[in-house]
Amino acid sequence: MLDRYWFGDVERISPEAPVPVVHVTREEYRLGGAGNVALNVASLGAQAALMSIVGEDDAATRLHALLRDAGIEPLLESDPTLPTTVKLRVSGRAQQLIRLDFEHAPGSRVLDRKLARFRNLLDRFDAVALSDYGKGSLAHVQAMIALAREAGKPVLIDPKGSDYTRYRGATVITPNRAEFELAAGPCHSEAELEQRAETMRRDLALDAVLVTRSHEGMSLFDDAGHLHVPAAAREVFDVTGAGDTVVAALAALIASGMPLRDAVEIANRAAGIVVGRFGTTAIAYEDLFS
Repeated sequence: MLDRYWFGDVERISPEAPVPVVHVTREEYRLGGAGNVALNVASLGAQAALMSIVGEDDAATRLHALLRDAGIEPLLESDPTLPTTVKLRVSGRAQQLIRLDFEHAPGSRVLDRKLARFRNLLDRFDAVALSDYGKGSLAHVQAMIALAREAGKPVLIDPKGSDYTRYRGATVITPNRAEFELAAGPCHSEAELEQRAETMRRDLALDAVLVTRSHEGMSLFDDAGHLHVPAAAREVFDVTGAGDTVVAALAALIASGMPLRDAVEIANRAAGIVVGRFGTTAIAYEDLFS
């Protein structure tokens, strides 16, 4: 998806309705959704490719240009009947006022082409990150997980919705606290959180569950037990894209051979940096290792 930003000044209220009038002075385009994950992977120094579905429109053209400029290999299937997903955020006085979403679910034909391409190209890569935004591009997610695991590739999932059975067999799943409770049920204590995470891990045949917990840090549940990592953020300005940063850092580090528990510590540090910035933004190697 394409993240589009309009920045401007707010000096009056509209006479037509009780809403602010934004005098737009600047416009930006950024890689959104799974594109932001790929951008973070590339910014950390790893080689990244993005597989997704776009339309044949101006937004798709801009996405291709942004990917090319970031050194990310575009593996995009196009559908002329489909508008490219766009999120337009309007901000005034450094505060987001409204977000407008333009989206449409892809059809079965282009989804089948994407799955075939995934199968054919899988051997080229060391890890697979599947970021689910509920836009329909991961309709074949179960087949993709199975293909990747059969090929010996770790699969990282940034999930969506209340039914995680579609992610069965993944290496690690990375919901935030609210997403986890939506799927697993409310957790009123640390013991209940741990019990529900272990149940999810067992029932879905996952190697690990990583619950990101905002100001409380992260909790990893794996074969070795429960690892809690305190939050690294000094100041939270904007949580947009924090989940993207976590899954991207984990994917890049695990692909390079780092054990998951060590990778979680660094991913937590990356999330702490990115929430102190405005909008979707990439973390750089120098941010973590300088």
